[in-house]
Amino acid sequence: MKTKGDRTKVVEGSLPTGGLSGEDFRRLALHLSGPEEGSHMGAVDFRVGGRIFATLASQSQGYGNLMLSPERQTEFVAEHPDIFVPIAGGWGRMDATHIRLSAANEDLLAGALRAAWQLRIEKNAEARGRKRPKASSGRPAR
Repeated sequence: MKTKGDRTKVVEGSLPTGGLSGEDFRRLALHLSGPEEGSHMGAVDFRVGGRIFATLASQSQGYGNLMLSPERQTEFVAEHPDIFVPIAGGWGRMDATHIRLSAANEDLLAGALRAAWQLRIEKNAEARGRKRPKASSGRPAR
């Protein structure tokens, strides 16, 4: 893998396939800084700051799911169309992306999870910056 600033860039043809499992996905997701494993609609998810960055909702079909930005989704799909697939429907419109676990290797999965985790960290920080202070009730403090 090459890095471009803080962003992971996967080079076409540079990674052999590895055949990973849901347990590999879980191990790598929990290896990041501060993630928590939870459940959303009965499926395993991984959160940072209380917000989802990855899930194993499609594990029975052989996929892990990543919450990416439109730009990152486009990059991953273009560079490895046999491994990354936009999710159909509403989740896909929110840039949720499948990673085909049987075709991925550990370095590629770790980089993709890190990209989703980093995006969630950034979105969480932006959301905190947009929060307004609570309005005063107009009563003096006791």
